[in-house]
Amino acid sequence: MKIQAFGFCSAGQAKSFFVIVLIAACCFVSSLSRAETIKGTIRYVGAPIEKKKTAVTIDQYICGKEKDPEDLLLSSNNGIRNAVVSLQNVPSGAKRDWNFPAAKMDQKQCSFIPRVVIVPAGGTVEFLNSDRLLHNVRSAGKENPPFNRAQPHARSISFAFKQPELLRVDCDLHSWMRGWVVVAEHPFYALTNEQGEFTLENVVGDKGPTTVSVAMGKK
Repeated sequence: MKIQAFGFCSAGQAKSFFVIVLIAACCFVSSLSRAETIKGTIRYVGAPIEKKKTAVTIDQYICGKEKDPEDLLLSSNNGIRNAVVSLQNVPSGAKRDWNFPAAKMDQKQCSFIPRVVIVPAGGTVEFLNSDRLLHNVRSAGKENPPFNRAQPHARSISFAFKQPELLRVDCDLHSWMRGWVVVAEHPFYALTNEQGEFTLENVVGDKGPTTVSVAMGKK
């Protein structure tokens, strides 16, 4: 059984992006004959990254005059927020109900909130616009149909995603806006919290090695 971690950063940061994954040993034993819980922490261990604010040139009355970078959000102990962790090569004995929360992504003060959502394959993401100005939502997926829709204030738009994929969502009217939709192929996905912590519950399966790989979402 493998664990994969997805991070979301800019292309300029990709070369200096390194993580460590700390997995609670008591929760991942040599044989998973009963339901177990896997807990861990994703931490950044690279060189310090300079956080340059993005200047806002339009719609400042809503968006503000500048934006903090959201590419790599770290806690005080370098835990990485909004990393997506998933099991790979899930054994046939591993069972868990789909219990992801309803996938919704709002646009507030010209940012996607939350920046990352997980939706099961065949599921739907609802996009909202809480800002009193015009946005649009655009994505150019390869496994799922692309979309590009204008979204006035208070309008809700929903899209279905049938195939597993990692998709970037943009607003062309506000070029700094980035969001990510992770279409999950199985229920064993988790999003790290503000401390970089994740939990995968009710994992049942055969014993096997636990390894980690990192995929970058680039601007």
